[in-house]
Amino acid sequence: MPNNGQTINPLGKDIITVTTELCGKTLSLEVGRVGFRTSASVLARYGDTVVLGTAMVSNKSLSGFDYFPLSIDYEEKMYAAGKISGSRFIKREGRPSDDAILIGRLIDRPIRPLWPKGYRHEAQGVASVLSMDPSFRPDMIAMIALSAAFMLTGAPFNGPVAGLRVGLVDGKYTAFATPAQLDDGDLDLVVAGTKDGVMMVEAGASEVTEEQVAEAIAYAFEAMQPAIALQQELAAKVGVSKQEYTLDLPDATIQTEVNDWIEGRLGEDLRKPYPERNVLVSNLKDELQLAMAEKHEDYAANANTYAEAFQTAVHKDVRDGILNHNVRPDGRGFTEIRTLSSEVGLLPRAHGSSLFTRGMTQALNIVTLAPLSFNQVVDTMEKEGERRYFHHYNAPGYTVGEVRRLGSPGRREIGHGYLAERAVTAVLPSEAEFPYAIRSVTEIMSQNGSTSMAATCSSVLALLDAGVPLKALVSGIAMGLMVEGDKAIVLSDIADAEDFAGDMDFKVTGTRKGITALQMDMKVHGLPVETLKKALVQGKEGRFHILEHMEATINTPKAMSPYAPRVESIQINPDKIREIIGKGGETIQRITAETNTQIDIKDDGTVMIASPDGESIAAAKAWILGITEDPEVGKIYTDRPVKTVMDFGAFVEIMPGKDGLVHVSEMSNERVGHPSDVVKEGDLVSVKLLGIDERGRLQLSMRAALPEAQGTE
Repeated sequence: MPNNGQTINPLGKDIITVTTELCGKTLSLEVGRVGFRTSASVLARYGDTVVLGTAMVSNKSLSGFDYFPLSIDYEEKMYAAGKISGSRFIKREGRPSDDAILIGRLIDRPIRPLWPKGYRHEAQGVASVLSMDPSFRPDMIAMIALSAAFMLTGAPFNGPVAGLRVGLVDGKYTAFATPAQLDDGDLDLVVAGTKDGVMMVEAGASEVTEEQVAEAIAYAFEAMQPAIALQQELAAKVGVSKQEYTLDLPDATIQTEVNDWIEGRLGEDLRKPYPERNVLVSNLKDELQLAMAEKHEDYAANANTYAEAFQTAVHKDVRDGILNHNVRPDGRGFTEIRTLSSEVGLLPRAHGSSLFTRGMTQALNIVTLAPLSFNQVVDTMEKEGERRYFHHYNAPGYTVGEVRRLGSPGRREIGHGYLAERAVTAVLPSEAEFPYAIRSVTEIMSQNGSTSMAATCSSVLALLDAGVPLKALVSGIAMGLMVEGDKAIVLSDIADAEDFAGDMDFKVTGTRKGITALQMDMKVHGLPVETLKKALVQGKEGRFHILEHMEATINTPKAMSPYAPRVESIQINPDKIREIIGKGGETIQRITAETNTQIDIKDDGTVMIASPDGESIAAAKAWILGITEDPEVGKIYTDRPVKTVMDFGAFVEIMPGKDGLVHVSEMSNERVGHPSDVVKEGDLVSVKLLGIDERGRLQLSMRAALPEAQGTE
């Protein structure tokens, strides 16, 4: 029987739809139309954007896991934007783009902390963009769709969460700003939260103030509340059945035994500078293992539980020292920065290099310059174009003292590299000022807190060492937070021990003028905006302290390395581009081959000429200008080749591809019987352009170019 265009739910359930107004448009969440075998699936619509959020949660708890097995993925579908991949060979979606990986992390970060400690049921969330309204980015609708789906699974997800991307448009905070407004504006901010507080913040900015960022966070938090209320309404209408589960928590008896054994061995005895503290903690853990192994025959079967109990006791000691005794694990004050050191130019063949050390965290950075033809091609659902500056981040296992298999970069490495890249983008020179593709690579040498901020600082130093004329220096710092009741203590420059035991990881980068990037993740369920503002202000002091150190190392661009390519640009009439390229690329291939240069031409007529040799660049530039220059009547062209000798005269090339006729009567002041009596093919002669006829033919004269004809000897 026909269904008159209506979807039939095979489970016999109704399609449920709820709607609300969100920032001037209708947001709808729909259940029951698709995804019948998922734990839950939600279609979220906003404008012409449609995102399917699917959630799968296992009914069985996994044993042997010491972490929550949650995965969040964001799928870009090229068809959602009405596009087919521009790749010549690959038309199907494959490995996710860096943008998709970063958005997956963006959605994961506010959702992951909202599950109970010890929950070990495997969970997966997939956000698939099915239709994309190009007037705004779809990532925040994807976050809402996945949050709603997890709400409907019945699992112990303490949501809902929602997110908004906010731009600064004409001085006003604007949600769902267009991609062009975000690119051209001074702020691109993402805020995610629950009804009770902020869970996650990420931003790129062009030196905005701490006050502006705090105001934007407050604006976004209030504006997202209808999306949170809508998810609660949907869950109430669906009627969610709660999942039965058990939590895999440390054995209380083992925790008590470890606490009793360790009592008196923590506190002041461990509050030492790094790395001394790390050695003491490691030795103490070894002593515990030996003591428990001697005491219990079945210790090997419970070794992981004892190790987790030991870590819990250490974290509790860190929190106790900070919250009750105002003492950090390494004895620093709350605003004190670890010891800094840095140097530049340590790798002789690199175009730019630096080594930045803060405490035990150390980042080696290498900068490589290349012509703009080496720009990375970007072809995603949302974007197509080129990427001129890219920052790559590597952190092998040895940087944390572990044996770990080497492989391709993971989501963490991609995320850390992108944060450092975003931090510096606002101060990069324009292509016109510095026509180079720039690759910055951070090789982490040692980790003990905030390697992404070390990557930011080291990249700035290496860029200056490479001769990149940055508009300003950028530094970065990681802030931490300890919360207990109404007490909240903000820590500057957190190390690993404070990060693991703390309630917030807040990274901020900027110049002396303002903030360039921001990333905050909460480990507690929401944070007031006022606390974030306090962290921003305190972070500014730490940033300035680090900036002073960096400026003492290098504060202006050095001369470029002799091993770096030289690139010069000239501007030509865009209508002349085809003349430079020539038929089938013949002309440009000849120029590059004979001058040993690399040439890139943009549609606006900007021509970039690259070579390690300045003379080669000059030769190519003269050649190109000769091609694109218009013939000038009255001008004398010297040493120009004779191309053809005829009975009535000779054709002389005055510019590449442009020749004119020297009539036999214009070859000499004396009578010439035959042109071949005066010139032959290949001779170099001087000619004067007498005129250009209506058909564009050039009339040349050799005798008018003679010195006596010019009134000179």
